[in-house]
Amino acid sequence: MEQDRQQTLARRNRRTAMAAFGVVATMVGVSFAAVPLYQLFCRVTGFGGTPMIGSAPAPGAGQQTVTIRFNANTQPNLPWRFEAVQASQTLHVGEEGVAFYRARNTGTAPATGVSTYNVTPETVGRYFHKTACFCFEEQTLTPGQEVDMPLAFWIDPRIADDPNTRNIRTITVSYTFFRTLADAERSGALANAGPHVGRRDAPPQGTP
Repeated sequence: MEQDRQQTLARRNRRTAMAAFGVVATMVGVSFAAVPLYQLFCRVTGFGGTPMIGSAPAPGAGQQTVTIRFNANTQPNLPWRFEAVQASQTLHVGEEGVAFYRARNTGTAPATGVSTYNVTPETVGRYFHKTACFCFEEQTLTPGQEVDMPLAFWIDPRIADDPNTRNIRTITVSYTFFRTLADAERSGALANAGPHVGRRDAPPQGTP
């Protein structure tokens, strides 16, 4: 009888331990998955100003025009001068635009950077489609080296049908270069950032 009681108690202890381990494992898993799941949610819904990503080409110019402003930021400990080549562009919705950012290593040693991006106002995220960009790709520049990085995009014509966005005429695209993605994550930049869609080779100077 005593042996049966001890065996029953041992089984209960094992079940309790396994349940506790399962709770801990679930909490750890949720903590690691929180940022990727949030990013996935943003990418699918356009929440938080995350641009929608897809391979669909621009559908063709509509009637409404939107001015796109280009913003550039650099982490203070990255010895780069990073800027938008053009301050803004005005495009028709549905028309593909191509813009350029420029980075130059102002330091005395090679330096590597990686960028994140976002758009504001946040409500337009679902209507801003990027077809090529340089975000989330590490760039290593030697001292004095300068590169131009292209961004291709289009604005979904449905922006004019949404009561929350139909009156928006200016959209700001912001890129920020960090030394590492870990630095970007610590700053909170990854929470709203969408993934890159691949690099598009820049056309030679003077070509359309």
